[in-house]
Amino acid sequence: MKASRRFPALLLAVGLIGGGVALAVDDPAEMLPNPAQEKRAEAIGAHLRCLVCQNESIEDSSAPLARDLRKVVREQVAAGKSDQQIMDWMTERYGEFIRLAPQFSWSTALLWLMPALALVAGLVIAWRTARRRVVATPAPLTDDERARLDALSGRE
Repeated sequence: MKASRRFPALLLAVGLIGGGVALAVDDPAEMLPNPAQEKRAEAIGAHLRCLVCQNESIEDSSAPLARDLRKVVREQVAAGKSDQQIMDWMTERYGEFIRLAPQFSWSTALLWLMPALALVAGLVIAWRTARRRVVATPAPLTDDERARLDALSGRE
């Protein structure tokens, strides 16, 4: 393999091997000094939605609001609050939308049940379509059609 072809392959290999989860913690001062608390804060942050990005957790987002929310989570972890207390505080302040996976309740039942409902609806539609499908047998050829077919196919 030529050296010019090895370099991209080497970059790909290094990226695959060393490409762990990249967190958006921009400033090392943002991290807690206690590794166990930092790990706990990261786990909590991984379950909280960035309100700016909406499809990323606050740990993955580099938005200023996500940075502020990470700071609040770390302050509460350092203050000794439990994971549930932190999640409850965030939900009370920002609503159920802050959770990447909302808890099951009457207000979120449709959200959780929609995939199952869509699957059932699809199966019912497929079953009804298959049941209505009738395999039509073709009408027999008339003598004129048979003679024309034989003439076209060269079987005269």
